[in-house]
Amino acid sequence: MKDSVIILSGGMDSVTMLYDYQKSIALAVSFDYGSKHNEREIPFARYHCEQLGIKHVVIALDFMCRYFESSLLKGGGDIPEGDYDSDNMRSTVVPFRNGIMLSIAAGLAESNSLTKVMMANHSGDHAIYPDCTPAFVKAMDAAIAAGTYEGIRLVTPYTNLTKAEIAAKGKQLGIDYSQTWSCYKGGEHHCGQCGTCRERKEALAEAGVDDATIYES
Repeated sequence: MKDSVIILSGGMDSVTMLYDYQKSIALAVSFDYGSKHNEREIPFARYHCEQLGIKHVVIALDFMCRYFESSLLKGGGDIPEGDYDSDNMRSTVVPFRNGIMLSIAAGLAESNSLTKVMMANHSGDHAIYPDCTPAFVKAMDAAIAAGTYEGIRLVTPYTNLTKAEIAAKGKQLGIDYSQTWSCYKGGEHHCGQCGTCRERKEALAEAGVDDATIYES
């Protein structure tokens, strides 16, 4: 039964979830919030929805780029290079990004008579992004359920998985990860040096996935 809306960035995790739960997903939503890599990610989100015949919508949240502070956003500082850890990547946090997106996704779900909202956060996000933690998921699930007539629920089956475990799922599903985007810099190719590029390389290697990604270094 197709009863869910998924937040789909075009990155490895949400694309894996799209394929993993395609039988229950009626609608995918991507958000153009002015990040440096939105223009690289969103076409991949659209591509995979077309492959699966899932409706895809893009919603602009350009106010975030204008008023929020983050190196992830256009006009922000440089994207840090190095390992994906809390000290190094904290500047990439976009304040309450997932809370804003989940609220809109819940409205889309209720408007389309759907009962679930799906988000592909994972355990590697917890130390860096407060709006990816189990505590946040629990609180948002309760808020969405309380704030909708049909008691819509937030579903996050990858919350306690590592990125390598998600990549292993993708390998089983036959996903071509070269048709996804991770790099926060948003250049022509993945930079290969920022935290998200390093995390991508490590996850694919650990999962035994041939990495066809083009890296600049």
